[in-house]
Amino acid sequence: MIDLHTHSFFSDGSLIPSELVFRAKNKGYEVIAITDHVDMSNLDFVIPRIVKISSILTSEYKIEVIPGAELTYVPPTLISRVAEECRELGAKIILVHGETTIEPVPSGTNLAALSSKINILSHPGKISGEEVELAKENSIFLEITSRKGHSLTNQHVGTLAKERGAKLIFNTDAHEPEDLINDQGALEVVKRAGMTKKDLELMFENARSLIRRALEGA
Repeated sequence: MIDLHTHSFFSDGSLIPSELVFRAKNKGYEVIAITDHVDMSNLDFVIPRIVKISSILTSEYKIEVIPGAELTYVPPTLISRVAEECRELGAKIILVHGETTIEPVPSGTNLAALSSKINILSHPGKISGEEVELAKENSIFLEITSRKGHSLTNQHVGTLAKERGAKLIFNTDAHEPEDLINDQGALEVVKRAGMTKKDLELMFENARSLIRRALEGA
């Protein structure tokens, strides 16, 4: 299992990073990214601490732990600048909380995110075909998620991505221990969205490609 979207108690997750990572390892995870919610108010507090603990846990628990950040409710005009600040602080993977059918993030978030130097647009349930084309053009991954509520639009996201040739990635958006899943759980999620085991395998290959780029600093 590779999961590049999880939250600790540095935002709205329930676990400290050490417990989150240890529980993921026990689930059979190969790689986990800790991507707590950030905006202009807390990124300078959260990210350096995630960077520090990620290095420690990678060494001690023998699982690849990648420091990241999820820009959440950031005004669209500021997304590009805030993403750059996160990267300067050491975040290796940058996500943006996409426009979704269950949370009222600012209109224009998807478009602004896909025009910025980010890696993943999270659960972008309201995404349009034109925005999917932009994701393809800018090599930004679109997320298929196991997160309750957000997963209701997986089929919409997956169908558009496959039609337009954009790349998909599977994540849990875990906030609680029970949100962490294994490969079989991931397969059940993608099947409910009308996709196959082959689709899931490709998502994991996409994740590995992103991880290589992130760790090389590309």
